[in-house]
Amino acid sequence: MHSAKYHPWAVALLSGAALAALALPAAASSHREAPFLTNVPKVDGTDFYLFRSYAPGREGYVTMIANFIPFQDPQGGPNFYQFDNNALYEIHVDNNGDAKEDISFQFRFKSTSKRTALNVGGKQVQIPLINSNTISGVNPAALNVRETFTIDMVKGDRRAGTRTRLAAATGGATEFDKPVDNIGDKTFGSATGYETYANQHIHDVNIPGCGTGRVFVGQRKESFYIAVGKIFDLVNLNPLGAEVNGNKNDLENKNVSAIAIEVPISCVVAAGEPVIGAYATASMRQGRLLNPAPASGINNAAKEGGAWTQVSRLGMPLVNEVIIGLDDKDRFNTSKPKDDGQFINYVTNPTLPALIETLFPSAKAPTNFPRNDLVTAFLKGLPGVNQPKNVVASEMLRLNTSIAPTALAAQNPMGVAAGDNAGFPNGRRPADDVTDIALRVSMGALCVLTGATDALGVGCKPSDAPAGGLALTDGVRKNAAAYRPTFPYLNTPLPGNQ
Repeated sequence: MHSAKYHPWAVALLSGAALAALALPAAASSHREAPFLTNVPKVDGTDFYLFRSYAPGREGYVTMIANFIPFQDPQGGPNFYQFDNNALYEIHVDNNGDAKEDISFQFRFKSTSKRTALNVGGKQVQIPLINSNTISGVNPAALNVRETFTIDMVKGDRRAGTRTRLAAATGGATEFDKPVDNIGDKTFGSATGYETYANQHIHDVNIPGCGTGRVFVGQRKESFYIAVGKIFDLVNLNPLGAEVNGNKNDLENKNVSAIAIEVPISCVVAAGEPVIGAYATASMRQGRLLNPAPASGINNAAKEGGAWTQVSRLGMPLVNEVIIGLDDKDRFNTSKPKDDGQFINYVTNPTLPALIETLFPSAKAPTNFPRNDLVTAFLKGLPGVNQPKNVVASEMLRLNTSIAPTALAAQNPMGVAAGDNAGFPNGRRPADDVTDIALRVSMGALCVLTGATDALGVGCKPSDAPAGGLALTDGVRKNAAAYRPTFPYLNTPLPGNQ
């Protein structure tokens, strides 16, 4: 592997690609971004991360993290935040640029009640709680509901391809335990007890034909950061003059549920092509019949059946939030990258810059239409950075696996734009400030960088983007030191007793 050097514009381009727009009127990277998902939060994908592992000794691996179930209050018991037993959660990899999945990792979940009961007045009566006592170790007796999951790796089409059930590297088990959420410090013995418990659920997994990977599925502290409250209030902040850390991160006191998998690079790349594209989805069965008199037990309140129907999709951050029009948000979530041409007008004629100009008249929106600068960055990747050789225009997060990871202490939240080529938009790491990067590109940063002769070939010039050189920000930023330095990289979730 080698570390490549690229011009500063490369960063801006892809980063801003972020869909031409990430930023202001957004909730969070992809939290509650479409009408239907507000009804089914268990399958609401919130963030997707894709990067070469930067923990010492793991540089030959790729980490993919898909977060689901937004805005979790730590004290959200007694059932807390379990994955949907009737849903299918997937991470897809396109390793030849044709906008079709070549490898998919599929996760299915099962919750099993232990029917824990107490003797009350001579009768055995089931308890109403998810645990009966303190918890330690994998699947302890005190845990009243055991959550497990399976992983299938599918090569080719996600439904018709070759399917392999992945097994533990030691022992060969194909069913893995998921840790219960962070109920509180008393339940886990101390303030550090939960992380000790959760770490026992990092599973080594045998991936036939390419080696051993790792997987962790469980609750984490919310990883995305943004000034949500001020943004929703008609962007009640000053993007033209805010301090980088001058506003409150409204997600700081929330948790999220993560599916994290780390695999050898050789498992996901194709010969002669180091760039991979990836995105996460969640699917539900087409049919649901509510049971008016469910039997005693878990998951009996409804019967579901029929073909899988994709209801959530997430690659580049903030796409559905601030690019796709309201009436097409559910449609985008059900679509596949190969069909992204149907949404092209949202990229070539984005509404976000116009909205920003309406709210802040001194920040003039770019005037070059169609916005071909955003088409390159958003739908193809940057040539020489993370664009596949035979790319078909489509939206997904793209990573050049030949670019070496940057050590945690040296990472820059502004990614490629700051000379850190292992960061966004070349993949995405937890600390990358995708909001600021993409906001600046949406307002024409590439038009300024390309110069009067359009040296970058992006189809615009500095005079097309009067605000393209401004250091726009939402006033919230973190750095890599704020996150866990090793897999699964996202932090210990906040305890329910806080």
